[in-house]
Amino acid sequence: MDETTERAEADAADHCFRGELAIVTGAGAGIGRSVAKLLAARGAKVLIAERDAVSGADAASEIREAGGIAESLQVAVGDADAVHEMIGWAEASEEPLRVLVNNAAVTRSSQFFEVSGEEWDTILDVNSKGLFFLMQAAAATMTNRGGGRIVNIASIAGKGWGGSSSAASAGSKGAVIALTRYAALALAGEGVNVNCVCPGITQTDVLERLLRERAADAGVEFDRYVSDYAAQIPVGRMNQPEDVAEAVAFLASPRARNITGQSLNVDGGLVLD
Repeated sequence: MDETTERAEADAADHCFRGELAIVTGAGAGIGRSVAKLLAARGAKVLIAERDAVSGADAASEIREAGGIAESLQVAVGDADAVHEMIGWAEASEEPLRVLVNNAAVTRSSQFFEVSGEEWDTILDVNSKGLFFLMQAAAATMTNRGGGRIVNIASIAGKGWGGSSSAASAGSKGAVIALTRYAALALAGEGVNVNCVCPGITQTDVLERLLRERAADAGVEFDRYVSDYAAQIPVGRMNQPEDVAEAVAFLASPRARNITGQSLNVDGGLVLD
C-alpha cells in the first residue's frame, strides 16, 4: 500500500461519521460525554440527550468549541413522551440517524437485603425498559433511512462480576446484554446492527461518589481504598472514559458492519468471556 492510499484510509477512518446523526443518551458527563466528543471529532452531528439540561448544554458547547457539531435536548429516557419528541427531532434532521448510543443509566449503592421494590423499578425503568423502547423507536427511523448502528452500554456486572453497586443495577445490565442479542437478530435483516459495550471499573464522578461512600463505611482512607480497589484489575489500571468511548466508536462505525449481537468487555481483564 502506498503512502497516499494509507493517508486516504486514515482520513476516512478519522471522519467515518461525517454526514451522520448520532444520538448519545446521558452524555452530559462521564462515559457518555467522552463518546459524544469522540463521535463529533470523527464527523458526526451529535445530539446529546441528557436529563440534566445544564450538563447536556455544557457538553454540546464543548463540542462546538472544538469545531464539532452538537445540540442538546433535555430527555429522560424513561419518559415515553420525551423520547417521542427526540425521535421526531431526529427524523426532521437533514442528516440521517445512523447511530444510537444508549448510555443513560441510574444506580444506587445498596446491599443485597437493602434493595427495595421502588429502587428495583426505578433502575430497571431507565436502564432496561427505557433503553429498549428507545432502541425500538430509533431502529424504526433507521430502517426508513438506510440502516444504522446501535451500541448499548451495559456492564461487566451484567456478566456476573460481583462489584456492582446493587443487585438491581446488575440485573438491569444483564437485561441490556440479553436485549442487545434479541434486537440484533430482530433487526439483522433491516440494516441495523446492535452491539453492547460492557465497561469495568471506570473513573467517573459516579464511581468516585460510590467509592467515597464505601471507604467511609469501611473506615478506610479514601486514597488507600481506591488503590486497593484498582489492584484487582489484571492490567493494573482503571478505565478512563475515553477507553470505553474508543470501543463504542468502533462498534458504531461502518468498519463494524459485520459485527452484531456482541458484548465487548472493556475492563482490563476482570471478566474473561
